[in-house]
Amino acid sequence: MVQLALTGVYRARWSQEINEEWTRNLIQNEPKLNPDNIRATAEVMNRAVRDCLVEDYQDLIPSFTLPDPDDRHVIAAAVKARADAIVTFNLRDFPDSALKPYLLEAVHPDDFILDVAHLSPAAALMAARVCWQRRERPPITWDEYLSSLERSRLPKTASHLSRLSSM
Repeated sequence: MVQLALTGVYRARWSQEINEEWTRNLIQNEPKLNPDNIRATAEVMNRAVRDCLVEDYQDLIPSFTLPDPDDRHVIAAAVKARADAIVTFNLRDFPDSALKPYLLEAVHPDDFILDVAHLSPAAALMAARVCWQRRERPPITWDEYLSSLERSRLPKTASHLSRLSSM
């Protein structure tokens, strides 16, 4: 998604708190990964995507009601950023009833990427190929990369990229 944002087809925004949450969870869930590399990845993302960090949203947090109160910072950052969507695998914690008053919707990453790929197939394919070619250790084939997307809960994206690349 970051590489896709770099093509300019959409504007990615997140907060430092969101970065801290995903890095903490990844470190906890994938102990074989180097925590310093994970934190470095977050810093690279922040530098790569222009104006990505949302700030000064904390005063909005108490005004939101979500199933998990610890997720209120996400909707607060989205409202502050004037976002259209919250892209998350965790759809159940962002119900429509909580988001609609703010003209927001929660979208699964697979659906979001697929929507962007339909709007700009060339950008989607280019972004995917850059990510694939970046895999050096070990290098993998295009089909192996697509399989890795499927395992990462992006099956629609993998299928669509497969069709695009065979055209």
